[in-house]
Amino acid sequence: DSEDMVKTSVWTVAFNTLLMAVASGLGAAPFFIVNKVKRKWLGIANALASGVMLAASFGLIQEGLEGVKQNPGTLPRLMAGMILGLVFIICSQHLVEGHEMQMGSLKGLDARKALMVMGIMTLHSFSEGLGVGVSYGGQHGRRQGMVTTWAIALHNIPEGLAVALVAVPRGESKWTAASWAVISSLPQPLVAIPAYLFVEWFSFLLPFGLGCAAGTMIWMVFAELIPDALKETDAHTIATTLTLALIFQVALQSVIESSI
Repeated sequence: DSEDMVKTSVWTVAFNTLLMAVASGLGAAPFFIVNKVKRKWLGIANALASGVMLAASFGLIQEGLEGVKQNPGTLPRLMAGMILGLVFIICSQHLVEGHEMQMGSLKGLDARKALMVMGIMTLHSFSEGLGVGVSYGGQHGRRQGMVTTWAIALHNIPEGLAVALVAVPRGESKWTAASWAVISSLPQPLVAIPAYLFVEWFSFLLPFGLGCAAGTMIWMVFAELIPDALKETDAHTIATTLTLALIFQVALQSVIESSI
């Protein structure tokens, strides 16, 4: 019965994508091994987060360009999404600037940085949820969807680390950072289910989502994270750390994609 099949598939999508979001919390695992993170390591933490976010943004743009190969009409949507992401993050920064912020135990500038990184990662999760949902409803259906789900679950771990790297060295607790990492990925299952059920409509939106998430992450790296890192650590250390983090994340993404 096709109706039963759809119901079963929706529960499969819901369960698998929820596990996918929870995997982000594993990104905070290194901080359960290291009890205290000194302030001087904040620069290196920012550089690591920058490398992960840059590689993730390149991955999103690459995914968008793959879609352009199949349908050239998606290019304007991808570019418009990137511009929209840029406008969104600049407006968000102006909105929070000059206001006394508090996020968990963080206050002031530390809270603002953590809030912006978490907000960007949450926005990023919307586009990933779109991609997963669309893959379940695509040509290869269940198999493609399952592989994509577990691929993004693995990909979520370093992205959860990016959230933890901004929160823990600034004084937030390890458990709170892990919770923030999971919360930042919750849009994935929330968006994946409707994206699967209404695959044609959400396929149209996917290039916007990919471009928007990429645009916000690129801006955040160069406008906030790298300048902050340079205040704490020398430029050579920052450049080396960022490059190694980017190489690792690109290699991880390549291994994931080769399994699909």
